[in-house]
Amino acid sequence: MKLDDTDKKILQLLTENGRLSYVDIGKELGLSRVSIRDRVQQLMKNGVIEKFSVVINSEKVGKGVSAFFEVDCEPAHLVEVAQALADNPAVASCYQMTGPSTLHMHVLVEDFTSLERFINNELYALEGISRVESHILLRRFKSRTGLKL
Repeated sequence: MKLDDTDKKILQLLTENGRLSYVDIGKELGLSRVSIRDRVQQLMKNGVIEKFSVVINSEKVGKGVSAFFEVDCEPAHLVEVAQALADNPAVASCYQMTGPSTLHMHVLVEDFTSLERFINNELYALEGISRVESHILLRRFKSRTGLKL
């Protein structure tokens, strides 16, 4: 789907505030509510907008430790390991990266005891992992929740 400038403006407004009404977007762009609704529905139908969601501050809900992992897997176990990690409630995101069957993972847990328990009991317990490297988040300078167009 080729996006025109109006679609890009709608996406930008929704990225900044996903609760904007079609009326408010229409006022901002000089278009009718119906026109905005039709465009948003088309963006959803074509998979440009995957879903609407809420961004929650993990620290405010008791997830005080944010850690990033590089997990190298034996190729035969990559999908199995990735699925097991993706199903784990502590795992915020999990991606396959370039490299030797590498997964990149973001984990959110309550404290360092919980992180140690996750590493020892859940991560290391998976068959097919050949290497794990971890990085603990100290301070966030930028976190993007939407794509800049």
